[in-house]
This record gives sequence, structure tokens and C-alpha cells, in this order.
Amino acid sequence: MEARVTLNTSFNNGQIDSRIFSGFLEHLGRSIYGGVYDPDNGHSNDEGIRTDVAEDMTGMNMPFVRYPGGNFVSNYDWRDGVGPDRNPFPDFAWKTTEPNTFGTDEFMKWCKLVGTEPMMAVNLGTLGPAEAAALVEYCNLDTDTQWAQARRDNGSPEPHAVKMWCLGNEMDGPWQAGHMPAEEYALKARNAARLMRGLDPSIELIAAGSSGRHMDTYLEWDRAVLETCWDDIEFISAHRYSTNAANNTPEFLAEGVVIDSILDDYAGLIAYVKGVKKSPHDVYVSFDEWNVWYKARGGVTQDGQWSTGPALIEEIYNLEDALVCAQYMNSFIRRADVVKVACLAQLVNVIAAVLTRPDGTLKQSIYYPFALYSKYANGVSLTPAVHSPTYDAGDRGEVDFIDASASFDEESGEMSIFLINRSVDQDATVTIDFSDRQITSQGTVQIMTGDDPKLANTWEQPDNVIPTNGISQLDNGVLTIEVPKLGMAVTTGISTNTRE
Repeated sequence: MEARVTLNTSFNNGQIDSRIFSGFLEHLGRSIYGGVYDPDNGHSNDEGIRTDVAEDMTGMNMPFVRYPGGNFVSNYDWRDGVGPDRNPFPDFAWKTTEPNTFGTDEFMKWCKLVGTEPMMAVNLGTLGPAEAAALVEYCNLDTDTQWAQARRDNGSPEPHAVKMWCLGNEMDGPWQAGHMPAEEYALKARNAARLMRGLDPSIELIAAGSSGRHMDTYLEWDRAVLETCWDDIEFISAHRYSTNAANNTPEFLAEGVVIDSILDDYAGLIAYVKGVKKSPHDVYVSFDEWNVWYKARGGVTQDGQWSTGPALIEEIYNLEDALVCAQYMNSFIRRADVVKVACLAQLVNVIAAVLTRPDGTLKQSIYYPFALYSKYANGVSLTPAVHSPTYDAGDRGEVDFIDASASFDEESGEMSIFLINRSVDQDATVTIDFSDRQITSQGTVQIMTGDDPKLANTWEQPDNVIPTNGISQLDNGVLTIEVPKLGMAVTTGISTNTRE
């Protein structure tokens, strides 16, 4: 199969925000306890943080990590998780017993070790604006006031300087503690935003948008929230978890079409509200929960039965899952004008890139595309014109076999291109046509592929799905990249010059 991707620097969607490669940790299952935090483990430091897990997280190059939820946050009083006097409590969201030994200050220490920044979510379910503002005081203020002093007393003399804040989580969902109608949530979020920003004008705020396209209130909820909160927020959140419950690999591999459609929805809605408000202010999308999740759904996989740190929602990821995750990132790169933040949900054990057991860690298939994209997608988002054979993807229509995104560093003239071949049986030779630049070196290609879409990394065979060296060729300024079936190719360090 042959395909072509045409690029031109005049056709771009602006600067890629590195925050689209952020992550998410929730107090759920073994994500915290037995995941990032395990004081009795031989791999843990004096703070109880697992250093082998931290090293794996560092390899993902995440600028921000969202915490502590997720559904957990909507019934969580952050004040219970700071200071020396802590008690276990029942977690409404996942029916577990929260030991409460890892809280805000422990998370801040973990962030420093990993080299990431915190994105804190506040409880707007069972708590409200006053408690949210108190957390901003605790984290960000250097004043002689109650909660700033409490932080110092708890061992953190300097403010944590949290820059990004989520105003609740999935408040459109009836499963959420404190669920309320859109209009009620919007007023609560606006009041919280004004109190929080009153304490620290530098923070950026994310309002809770729809928890998924499947919701009956999809976009209507978002419209109501945006119209009320527009001037007080920088972002509206979007969430999606992709599934292959039908076990239809070709259709599943067209998931990128759906992601593009969702981003189109939000772009249109944001433009509409901005027009109605006649506002110079801009609001962007924070796609702060995304992943593949369907194998470990329902029943015992989501019911902790009031135990502590049970194994919940431990999805095993395979090759096709990794290719779908790569398509999320292609979509985010292509719509750099809309998406400024995105968080892979989650990171450790729970629908996670990394699994743990007492003696070590296992990087799942989805780990590697994320690590490659976050490292190499820098600069301007070029708009690819893809000329590819197509196939019938069922409800998703006629879909290109080749999915593409590209980044361009204007200062160095270097380009990275990210290609996915959705075909289950045809390798592809993709020609890169850079119409206003001359390609002068072919760069380096890394591929991920396999003969079986269900191929997964295991503890016994951890390298089943990992990047390997790929093939490209530069001939008289024409670059071709070989993208195997059921595969992706990440080509970096492509040098270019201005055409004379």
C-alpha cells in the first residue's frame, strides 16, 4: 500500500502545548497504595515513594499530573489528608477503605521526584467554594494565615505553587457524589473560581465538562457551564474511554475519527459561546481523562468491598490499544488550536501505562507511544493532508488507513512525523511531501508493530510490544517511511531547509 502526506508550514494549528502529554493519578485500587506509594517495599525511599515507579514516570516526560481524582475527589475532604493526625475513611466512589497515609504533601513530594507539576482537583460535590479556596491557601500562599501556616507546620515551609486547578470532576454524572444540574454546578464552580483566584490571581482553572459523548446532556451541559463560567476559567474538560467490546479490530482502529469529531464539537461550541458572550477571552479544552478501558469494567473489577488497596480496573493493554492511544495524541497535536491540556488516565496499575508487583514494574504497550510522542512532538502543529487508501470502518464510515500528525521546530528547521497504519494485513510506504521546505536528512525512525493485535507485554515477556528501529529513505529530497501493518512509525530529527 502506498500513501502520501503533504505538509506546508503555512498550514498549521499553532504551537503544541506540552501539557497535552500530562497524566492522572487517583485514589483508586492500587494506583496510590502499592503503586506510587509503598513504604514497606524495598524499592521505596524514606518518604515511602517507589523509586522504580518514579523512574518509569520520569520516562513519560509528563509536565503535569492531575490528582486526587476522579470520582474519588467528589467525597474527599483534603483537610483529612494533611498533618500528623489522620484516620482511615470509606471511599464512596470505589467502595474501598482509604488508609489516608498519602495526601496533598506526599503528592507534592512525588511530583518533585518525578519532575512533574501538580494539577489539583477540588471537591465541588460534597464540599464547596470555601474549602476549595482553603486548599489554594494551603498550597500557594506564603501568609501568616491558618492554612498557609498549617502547611509550614506540616513540613513544607515554601508554597507548593500549584498552577492548575480542576473545579470538580464529572459533575454531570449521576454516579458522582454531589451530582447536580448544570446550572447549579456552574454557579458553584464560578463562585469557587472567584474565591480561588482572589487568593492567587496566577492560577489557571478547568471547569468540569461532559464526562463523555454517551451522556444525554453532552454539549448542553458544557454550554450551560461555559455561559456561566466563561470569564472565570481557562479550560473546559472533556473525557473519553475507548472500547473494543465488539472485538472488531478494524473498527476499533478508526477511533481517531471519533476523537477528531469530539474536538470539532468542542471547537464549535466554544466558538458559539464566545460569540454569544462577545468576549475577547479564550477558553480551551482540557482533555483530562483519556485512555482505552473496557476489559476490566463492572462487577468485582470496580467494587472494592471496603478493602484497602484492592486490585481494581487493572486493564491489560495490547498492540491495538497502543495504536488507539497514539491516535488520541495525533488528534491532540492536529488540534493544537483547541486542546492545550490532556491527561492519560491513569498511570500506575489502574488502567495504567505501568503495572507493579513487589519486585518491580512492567511497562505496558501504551507506555511507549506516550513516551515517544511526549519527547518528540515539539514546536508548531502542521496540518497534514493525507492521501491514503481507505476502508469501511462500520459506523465510523470510510476511513484512511494512514493517520498522521506532524510537529515542526521553526528555529531548528527540524520536523517529527507520527504515522499510524490501521491496516491489519498491508504494510504501507508513506511519502512525505513538504511543499515549502526541502528535506535534507531523513531522521531516525522508531516503529511499534506485531502480527497479532492482541499481543501484550507480560511479566515473563516484557518486550513483546516495544519500539524498534524502522526504515526510511531520502532520495533526491523525497522522504519515504515504511509503516508496517498494525503499526506506527515515529520519525524524528528530519532536517529541512527553505526551498530556493
